[in-house]
Amino acid sequence: MPSRPRSDTDLVSTARETAVLAARHAEQADTRRRLPAEVADAVVGAGFARHFVPARHGGAAGTATDLLHAVAALAEGCTSAAWCGSVIAGAARMGAYLPERGQEELWAAGPDTAVVGALVPRGTATPVAGGWRVAGEWASTSAVDFSDWALVCALVPRDGAQVPWFLALPRTDYRVVDTWHPVGMRGTGSNTLVVDNVLVPAHRGFCRDAMLQGRSVGSDARCHTAPLRLLSGLLFGAPALGSARAALHAWAGHQAFGAATADPRRAGQLARAAIATDAATLLLERAARVADAPGASAVEQLRNPADCAYAVERLVDVVEGLLRTAGGPARSTGHPLQRIWRDVHGLAGHVALRFDPAGDGYGARLLADAALPAHP
Repeated sequence: MPSRPRSDTDLVSTARETAVLAARHAEQADTRRRLPAEVADAVVGAGFARHFVPARHGGAAGTATDLLHAVAALAEGCTSAAWCGSVIAGAARMGAYLPERGQEELWAAGPDTAVVGALVPRGTATPVAGGWRVAGEWASTSAVDFSDWALVCALVPRDGAQVPWFLALPRTDYRVVDTWHPVGMRGTGSNTLVVDNVLVPAHRGFCRDAMLQGRSVGSDARCHTAPLRLLSGLLFGAPALGSARAALHAWAGHQAFGAATADPRRAGQLARAAIATDAATLLLERAARVADAPGASAVEQLRNPADCAYAVERLVDVVEGLLRTAGGPARSTGHPLQRIWRDVHGLAGHVALRFDPAGDGYGARLLADAALPAHP
C-alpha cells in the first residue's frame, strides 16, 4: 500500500493536488455517473478516509476546519470527487462509536479503509444469538462503488421500542445496484447498497443516539465527542464552497474570450459573486471553529446547522447568477459552468442543508432568549 498523509496539513495540500487530477476527469465522472478508479484512489490516497479515524488506529483524528478547507480545495476540481471525499471522512468518523472490537475489525487493513454510510433507517435487523440478521436496501449511498466497509442504519428492537442502530459490514457482505441517474452530482456514484440476509455480530453495531450526542468509544478527540449537528452541515456543505470558487473562475475565463468583456457591468457582477462567496466562506469557517472547540453551547448547536444551510443557499445563488449571465455557450454539454450549476443544485437538496428546519430551531431559541428578563 502506498504511503499516506499523516497530518491535517497534509490533507489540505494533497487535496489541492488531487483537484488537478479530478478536474481532468470531471466530465467523465459526470457522464459515467461515478468517479474513475484513478480519481477514487487519489481521493482515498489524499487522506480523506483517515482524516477522522482515531489516532490509535493510525488515523489523524483531524479537525473540521482542515476538512472544510480540503473538501473545498478538491471541489474546485470536481464537486462529485469532493463530496465523496467528505462523506468517506464522515462515515469513518462514525466508526469511533463502535465497540473496540468492532473498530479493530473495521480498520484491520489500516486507516485508509474507505467507509461509506447509509444513514436512513431501512431494511430489517432481526436479533439472533450473538448479533443480528440484516437484510434490506439503502438507496443513494455515495461512493459505495469503491467502498471497503459500510455502516448501514436499521431499526432494531430494544426495550420494547424500535431504535435506530448502525451496523458495520465488510464489502463482501453487500452488493451494489446501479440506480443513480440524477441531474446533478452524477459523479458521486450514489447507487443502492443491498444486503441479503447477513449475520452482523453485536460488536459491529452501535446506537445512533451515541453518534448524535458524541459518545465515542476509546477516543476523546473533539471530532469524536462533538455532537453530530455541529458537523453534518459542514460535511455536506463544504463541496459547495469549492464549486462556487470554480464557477467564478469558469465565468471569468468565459467572459475574457467574449466581446461582452467590454461591458463594465460584467466586472460588477463578478465582484458581487466573489464577495458573496467570501461571506459564505466566513460562515462555514465559523461553524468549523465551533465544531473544533472543546465545547459548544446549546445556542451554538442550533446555530451551526443554520449557518451552514444559509451559506449553501448563498453559494447556490452565486452559481445561479453566474450561469444566467455567462451566455449560451456556458450551458452547452461539456462546459464546466453548467455542470457546476447542476451539482450545487443537487447537493443543496440534502436534508442536512435545508435551511427552514435548521433556521426554525435557531430562530425559536433566539426568540426565547429575547423574552428572558434582562440581567441586572
